[in-house]
Amino acid sequence: MLLFALATGCNRGPEPPVAEKRPVELTMHGDVRVDEYYWLRERENPEVIAYLEAENAYTQAIMRHTEALQERIYEEIRGRIKEDDSSAPVRRDDFWYYTRYVVGGQYPLWCRKPGSLDAAETVLFDGNAMAEGHGYFALQMTVSPSHGRAAYAVDTVGRRKYHLRFRDLASGNDLDEGIPDVTGNVAWANDDATVFYTRQDPETLRSYQVWKHVVGTPASEDVLVYEETDDTFSVYVQRSRSDRYLFLVSGQTLSTEVRFLAADDPNGVFQVIAPRMRGHEYDVDHLGDRFYFRTNWGGATNFRLMSAPAGPSDPARWATVVDHRDQVYLDGFELFTDFLVTAEREAGLVRLRVAPWSGEAAHDVSFDDPAYVARIDANPDVNSRVLRFVYTSLTTPSSTYEYDMGTRERTLLKRDEVLGDFDPADYRSERLMIEARDGVRVPVSLVYRVDSFERGNNPLLLYGYGSYGSSTDPTFQAARLSLVDRGFVYAIAHIRGGQEMGRPWYEDGKLLRKMNTFTDFIDAADALVTEGYAAPDLVFAQGGSAGGLLMGAVVNLRPDRWKGVIAAVPFVDVVTTMLDDSIPLTTGEYDEWGNPNDPTYYAYMKAYSPYDNVVAGGYPNLLVTTGLHDSQVQYWEPAKWVARLRAMKTDENVLLLKTNMSAGHGGASARFERFRETAFQYAFLLDLAGIAN
Repeated sequence: MLLFALATGCNRGPEPPVAEKRPVELTMHGDVRVDEYYWLRERENPEVIAYLEAENAYTQAIMRHTEALQERIYEEIRGRIKEDDSSAPVRRDDFWYYTRYVVGGQYPLWCRKPGSLDAAETVLFDGNAMAEGHGYFALQMTVSPSHGRAAYAVDTVGRRKYHLRFRDLASGNDLDEGIPDVTGNVAWANDDATVFYTRQDPETLRSYQVWKHVVGTPASEDVLVYEETDDTFSVYVQRSRSDRYLFLVSGQTLSTEVRFLAADDPNGVFQVIAPRMRGHEYDVDHLGDRFYFRTNWGGATNFRLMSAPAGPSDPARWATVVDHRDQVYLDGFELFTDFLVTAEREAGLVRLRVAPWSGEAAHDVSFDDPAYVARIDANPDVNSRVLRFVYTSLTTPSSTYEYDMGTRERTLLKRDEVLGDFDPADYRSERLMIEARDGVRVPVSLVYRVDSFERGNNPLLLYGYGSYGSSTDPTFQAARLSLVDRGFVYAIAHIRGGQEMGRPWYEDGKLLRKMNTFTDFIDAADALVTEGYAAPDLVFAQGGSAGGLLMGAVVNLRPDRWKGVIAAVPFVDVVTTMLDDSIPLTTGEYDEWGNPNDPTYYAYMKAYSPYDNVVAGGYPNLLVTTGLHDSQVQYWEPAKWVARLRAMKTDENVLLLKTNMSAGHGGASARFERFRETAFQYAFLLDLAGIAN
């Protein structure tokens, strides 16, 4: 039976839930692991739901004394937001497209205007009306080449299973047909009637099939175009920026295979550009009569840009456009008729480089902040001489610019407005290089409020991720002001496993070198204390998903370092998950974590897997969050971890599990409900730091 109690004693708080132990022996390579909470995987079991609800009730009871603080923080965050905000419009052919919010609205309206921004607005989709009656709502929308129709996909559960439908944009009416249980990834052919879409495996959720649908015909007549039989690969479809080709991309961690089809020939056959080869990764786009490739061909660890005539080709014959550089990572590229724009990383910082095809000297778009990020934005017109990009830093709200690549004139189109008394001059951003235990220098970005910073006395929240080569960039978040204004220093550790310092930075933090990710984070925390950016007893940590694995690992390795830790949707049961190829994402991630069917990888994973390394002893205060419908990290991983921690930890520190019973990996979908989650997390941190206002 499931045991839990929430009665409050005379001199103690509520008793935490206690999940019953039902030991299951898991044997691999002669090694036996005993999992007492394996049964929590039974999503439909009423006892499991009862346990999760009991944990939620316990969390609410423990945090009840912070409810006034939570409400203050929530109102602060909401008060900084311009409720009737809108995005910077993007011109696509004869229409301007944008999203906007209405006062009190939780979801955007997808809108457009014909010809001019002074024209009458058409609301294509009203997110608020469509989300009504649903605890979760997500929409993906793609307009047809003629702008007369839209394919749109809706998820109302949070498990990333979408229902695909079609809308006539002139009348606003939906067409009769619908296609359930798809990914939401759609690409139109140029006939304005044919769409290619992807389906996921019903059990693993791996995107593995590409189908063709003709608008106006029943889904039962749809044609299977391609099925990916290698279960380490996933597929998606996209259009080239030139609108002349469709690309069917099949990829996994270490290799890519792209097929192409003329967008004017939807009944044709997709042809392979360059066959998959282990270790060869490439992205492709099209301009003129050539394909352009961002590729690591020929040992280009940090990638190079190459090109070839449009069609099947041999990478050995591709022409180099931008060569490989040891210290510069090629992050992406954008093709214009007269210009090539590359997004590059050097020494951990992003730059946008503009190179005229005429052969004139290339130049960089200049930025001033010590820690920032710039990314190429929507640029649908390949003939434009204007580059649109987005810039943000720890002190600069997200800002959309147009940049004339010929005159180098920069125009600010929109900067996210922060209501209230926000002044960037009140805050200071810094970028440090700390030395890890093996001598490698690790970047750290941080921000604090100048008038509340007192060296050696501030609480610190250190954020980290460090997996999949995903770079954690120093972006602005208005909500974060509620923490920083109360005296917190906020820092991001750009640890190995990300790609901030180039591809070798990623390679040095995965597989049999994954431990570098965890020790980098601990070393960054220690260095920030040594340098006076944090009080030694007020160091907090936060990470989510693979960053939640990071949190689980560092609380096992250095439980004494952290006053409190927030582990969001944490991937903490590494060995069991990676041995179960029925779980979403498992087979596609063998090259990230290793395949535990190999005893070498099994032993290495087991040495750091948070769930397998829980021991009797003290742990920091912990807030663990999950979503019942999470399609990426199954809810039972954090649930089992918390149950085992409850049974084994010997301290009196707080241990909380908060499950969103109507959401998935990303948490709440509603605009303001997300901020309630943030307010809850901040109240958890502030309460532990002794900050009650």
